[in-house]
Amino acid sequence: MCADQFDNLDKHTQWGIDFLERYAKFVKERIEIEQNYAKQLRNLVKKYCPKRSSKDEEPRFTSCLAFFNILNELNDYAGQREVVAEEMGHRVYGELMRYSHDLKTERKMHLQEGRKAQQYLDMCWKQMDNSKKKFERECREAEKAQQSYERLDNDTNATKADVEKAKQQLNLRTHMADENKNEYAAQLQNFNGEQHKHYYIVIPQIYKHLQEMDERRTIKLSECYKGFADSERKVIPIISKCLEGMILAAKSVDERKDSQIVIDSFKSGFEPPGDFPFEDYSQHIYRTVSDGTISTPKQEGMKIDPKTTVGKAKGKLWLFGKKPKGPALEDFSHLPPEQRRKKLQQRIDELNRELQKETDQKDALIKMKDVYEKNPQMGDPGSLQPKLAETMSNMDRLRMEIHKNEAWLSEVEGKVAARGDRRHSSDINHLVTQGRESPEGSYTDDANQEVRGLPQQHAHHNEFDDEFEDDDPLPAIGHCKAIYPFDGHNEGTLAMKEGEVLYIIEEDKGDGWTRARRQNGEEGYVPTSYIDVTLEKNSKGAVTYI
Repeated sequence: MCADQFDNLDKHTQWGIDFLERYAKFVKERIEIEQNYAKQLRNLVKKYCPKRSSKDEEPRFTSCLAFFNILNELNDYAGQREVVAEEMGHRVYGELMRYSHDLKTERKMHLQEGRKAQQYLDMCWKQMDNSKKKFERECREAEKAQQSYERLDNDTNATKADVEKAKQQLNLRTHMADENKNEYAAQLQNFNGEQHKHYYIVIPQIYKHLQEMDERRTIKLSECYKGFADSERKVIPIISKCLEGMILAAKSVDERKDSQIVIDSFKSGFEPPGDFPFEDYSQHIYRTVSDGTISTPKQEGMKIDPKTTVGKAKGKLWLFGKKPKGPALEDFSHLPPEQRRKKLQQRIDELNRELQKETDQKDALIKMKDVYEKNPQMGDPGSLQPKLAETMSNMDRLRMEIHKNEAWLSEVEGKVAARGDRRHSSDINHLVTQGRESPEGSYTDDANQEVRGLPQQHAHHNEFDDEFEDDDPLPAIGHCKAIYPFDGHNEGTLAMKEGEVLYIIEEDKGDGWTRARRQNGEEGYVPTSYIDVTLEKNSKGAVTYI
């Protein structure tokens, strides 16, 4: 790494320390959550624990006893959450804060060494530059003295004393110029040595120390991640015992025993009352029997609620098919301007490398031909002529290709600035209308509002029903992990959470989008810059469906 990257390393190491402290803050907040959780659990247990004033008021029902046993187990569970908080505080948070302090001290020392080395090199350069300027000034003075002496020497009217004085002045100036020349040469040699030492010994050593420091920081984070999980994993057996105690308490509930307690508490021992006799008061009243029969009105049956539960459709409607792959044009005009510029620049670089190889090969053939001409016993110079002609032809062809691609590059560079504001951003505002729904539930008012780079969509979803009925799912060619979250509001995009693992079913074709699929079969495009892609040669598409 060159010395001009010193500022970048300064920023990166500071970012590393900031990230470490951010994780420490996360651990601290997790500790506070555990402490508050344990405190709230203990308060909850205290609130619902029985307040026994006498033996007569002690709970007798098995359901009550089981609940109080559950409260005791929950109190023990709260104690384990406190153990988790204490372990995290000691093993993770405390260690991170101590290491962060040491890391800052070490980083400051290395950066100071780098700045001192740069200041020393600047000082050497100033000394060399001053001696150079002094030497230049004395040379000009010597030239003036030379001209003055020659003028007086050629002047017949000049006295001998004036000529002798001018000669002495010339000798003095020449002597001073020679001394400054030697001083400048010494300072130049010293600066070149110090500069070589700076760029090949001092700065690489400082960079090595910074690299080792950053690697140790990464290792420390890895250890703290593990310790963060181990803090809770250690108490899992005890927590499991608490939960088992709660289950045993639940199993100890005996409904018959509780019922018997109630029966024993309230049974009186009295005999049930006897039957009341019937007293007829209608023996002196004559009635006529009505021909009509009073029928009991039928109960109207319950009306079935007309509302029916609508389940989610099993079939999934995709608003895009396979990503359209048009023929790749030689000038990449089928790509967006920025992607086209990158492709052209890459091609020009490749052509320049090929041209350099051909140039080196031509030089080697010419040298070999010269050797053969001087030493005919080593080979025939004429045998190299076809290869040399082929190499020259290749060079001419490559130069024409480079010129052609540079012309295309110049053409597209004028358009990139004008279209720069059309680059996709995850914060873009989408217009919403009813009637067109993407697989993620987002809406757009027409197909032209889609993010640049996504395939074109059809206007009506019914056209896709027939298209997708016969299409087999694309096989997975790898997998990826989300580095950042993506909301996926656009049609055809796939929302993802940070750290989520997806299957790759189509690579980025230069437009900044990669087609991915979840394990449940849901597909869509995600930004390539938001994911870490791992391609696999022998991936099977069948594994992607669960």
